Amino acid sequence: MTVNPPGTAAGAGARLVPSPDWAREVERESAQPVSLCYQCQKCSGGCPLAFAMDVLPHRLIRYVQLGQKERVWQSRTVWLCAACRTCAARCPNGIDIAAVADVLKQQAMRRGLVAPEPSVQAFHQTFLSSLRSRGRMHELTMLLRFKLKAGFKGSELSQDLRLGLAMLRHGKLRLLPEGVRRTREIQALFARAQEGKSHGAV
Repeated sequence: MTVNPPGTAAGAGARLVPSPDWAREVERESAQPVSLCYQCQKCSGGCPLAFAMDVLPHRLIRYVQLGQKERVWQSRTVWLCAACRTCAARCPNGIDIAAVADVLKQQAMRRGLVAPEPSVQAFHQTFLSSLRSRGRMHELTMLLRFKLKAGFKGSELSQDLRLGLAMLRHGKLRLLPEGVRRTREIQALFARAQEGKSHGAV
């Protein structure tokens, strides 16, 4: 019988060897008590996007508990989570799976993995970049960067351009970006978070 190294995905006929090290790391980075999940499935029962997920939220947490990194990072669920936090409201142990999913996204990106939902990954990266540079999101700049990064072309771009111009005319989009007074403090927070993750980077 084949024994997989700790933390690797088990294939058919392979024996699963749980690896709690990664679960502890995810707990530390997300500040969520992942190890307390006992699979009651209330999170999956209430998740409004469960129909689109390839791994239901309670199973995602179970894979984290077992150290199944590849299985988790290759799942669409991490990227489809809408952060509505219905799971956190229903969980008897208060586990916020959206916070866990955020950590899993960052870990996947640090490893240079291509997300199974590339447009969601592009939006995530563009949003964080916008927030880091000005301390506040500028919708027009962010949308333009997102469209370019996600590779939108042709009719989609022209349709979005017409919508964007209409929103500008009605004051729904600001032409010029606004920042916050203490942008450097925001940037320091990002740097501190990055530094903390680099010490225990997966």
